[in-house]
Amino acid sequence: MEKIDKLDKQILEIISSNARIPFKDVAAECGVSRAAIHQRVQRLIDMKVIVGSGYHVNPGSLGYSTCTFVGIKLERGSMYKQVCEAFASIPEIVECHFTTGPYTMLIKLYARDNAHLMELLNDKIQVVPGVISTETLISLKQNIKKEVPIGEQRKEQIPTLDL
Repeated sequence: MEKIDKLDKQILEIISSNARIPFKDVAAECGVSRAAIHQRVQRLIDMKVIVGSGYHVNPGSLGYSTCTFVGIKLERGSMYKQVCEAFASIPEIVECHFTTGPYTMLIKLYARDNAHLMELLNDKIQVVPGVISTETLISLKQNIKKEVPIGEQRKEQIPTLDL
């Protein structure tokens, strides 16, 4: 795999904070040509460093007011792939993870309200073959949503108290 250099990281920091920024503005900020930015971004896409772009839709604006995480236990961990395929057909499920710990899987979904959530749990999720139990955690508010750090990790000084 090719290495990501300082310029690549600088480009990633800029475009991950504003995916709509014109390449000419990225080029000006980085001190290189627009063609260089275009080539670098295409290379990062080809390397699968950049795996998507686009707009994020606010689920609440579409009537989905309840964000929920559901821990799922399966009969056998080897059933994950089949269960995940079944979950992919449920539009309200937006993420699915194979996990360690008390659950085999963790999913994130959006529901219109509690009645809709109960319908999703009882009639769509818990009836999938292999699902033996679920635990539901409702998100009351999301305070942080961001990308992983791109630049060099800085070690912060931890203040000490003189006692």
